[in-house]
Amino acid sequence: MNKYSTALILGCGRSGRAAERLLRTEETTVLVLAEESAGLPELIQVLEETSFEICIVSPGFALSHPWLSAVREAGVPLLSELELGWSRHRGKTVALTGSNGKSTAVKWICEMLQLAGLKAAIGGNYGIPACEVVLENPDLDWLVLEVSSFQLETVQKFHAEVAVLLNVLPNHLNRHETMEIYRRTKARIFGSSQSGDMCLVPADLLSQLEQDMDGAVREWTTFGLSKEADYFYQNGQVFHDDESVLDLTGTLFDSPVLGGCSGAAVAAVAQACGVPYSVTTGAARCFEPLPHRVQQVGEIGGVAYVNDSKATNLAAMAVGLEACGKNIHLIAGGVPKESDYTFIKEILAERVRRIYLVGQVSRAMYQAWNGVCLCVECGTLETAFNTAQSAAKSGETILLSPGCASFDQFHSFEERGACFMALFQKSVQGGGDAS
Repeated sequence: MNKYSTALILGCGRSGRAAERLLRTEETTVLVLAEESAGLPELIQVLEETSFEICIVSPGFALSHPWLSAVREAGVPLLSELELGWSRHRGKTVALTGSNGKSTAVKWICEMLQLAGLKAAIGGNYGIPACEVVLENPDLDWLVLEVSSFQLETVQKFHAEVAVLLNVLPNHLNRHETMEIYRRTKARIFGSSQSGDMCLVPADLLSQLEQDMDGAVREWTTFGLSKEADYFYQNGQVFHDDESVLDLTGTLFDSPVLGGCSGAAVAAVAQACGVPYSVTTGAARCFEPLPHRVQQVGEIGGVAYVNDSKATNLAAMAVGLEACGKNIHLIAGGVPKESDYTFIKEILAERVRRIYLVGQVSRAMYQAWNGVCLCVECGTLETAFNTAQSAAKSGETILLSPGCASFDQFHSFEERGACFMALFQKSVQGGGDAS
């Protein structure tokens, strides 16, 4: 574990503040800079006047950011806040990354470990910085980290006893530019794996990931829907060595989408962590879904309302559509993360009655999908909600599953989902019959 006499922290959001707090407990001299209060000239002047041993990077800074270029030119090593926090953890680590489903999977893993009587806590991209978790929980048996591609850009020696790549789907291409760069960034979660660590990957990605690792030898464990995988899901069960190890029937994970991904992966994690499968099944049966993820809001006049605001890419939208059956009135749009809208056309044609488009990407989605479903450009979420509500009939569903980021009209997907739920409550108070 490296300790530092001087450190520069870029970003004063929650992760930056957590890193500062941790380093100050170690008597490190810390300078924090944020774009809200400083510009590139100020940063360059600081780098010229002060010799820093390390620069801790908040995930909002892309590698191409001018500030990071200036820091590299000054010869100061970059380090992710995630790795700084992890390096102070004395127990073992489960680290999980992927395009979709990360938060749900790490929540299940953490609750599984806790149910087994182990001290476990979640950190990372889940919303609680790793530095904050280890400061407040110094005696953890297991640190469970949700890891984003942004955080993986600047890890160096980070490794986990159990490292999981859940899936790789088009996402964040506005930052990573290509799927190859994005996938290779995700694969950095295995970069410093050691003998005995579990490296868990989808079976259909294994050959590509082995190439991404440039021939580095890893002990791979695979999961998925194929019987060729080490852990595979079929008809509500997860199998290992042709034996059913998890019965997920009747749980949130009882579907090919979640069972073949989270279900099969978490079964492998349980084995690696020494948790009985019965405990893992028990954690699945009492699992409370996270908000804004295919969240059942209620009914008005027989019409179901579902908040899936966390669906910020098209693959996540597809999961939401599959979960809601047919006769769906879909509210979609926002800031696009991808430009190919074709792969989702089949499921739209099969399940959606109308699409109500909002935000920056509205015109592009209209042009791509209006021949598949009737599309209506609505501009704002409120207009889309009201228009969908006027059209939907008893037995149908109004689904907010945007397939896009929220930042053109909202600060976060949480704020967008809360707006949808507030519109629902307003309708109830206005005379709708909610159940």
